[in-house]
Amino acid sequence: MCLAVPMRIVSIDRHIACCEARGVRREVSLTLLSDRAVAVGDHVLVHVGYALQIVSADEATASWDLFDEVARELDRLSGSVPVSETGIA
Repeated sequence: MCLAVPMRIVSIDRHIACCEARGVRREVSLTLLSDRAVAVGDHVLVHVGYALQIVSADEATASWDLFDEVARELDRLSGSVPVSETGIA
């Protein structure tokens, strides 16, 4: 299974963007979006260091809400420490 994470573009230098999600910043290649106009403030889906597509802010928020819901359910089922207490959320 593959997972793409929504991130917001903070800065762009040629084909590399600095992207942020939940306080974590990563360098992301924009090579796969070279035919699209990508700008600071856009949200992109990121997989293994590559931006795959541009998504709306609402879609990015909905994805993170779903990730949170899945994490809470996994915590509930396993009886482990809630994600909010691990510093990951």
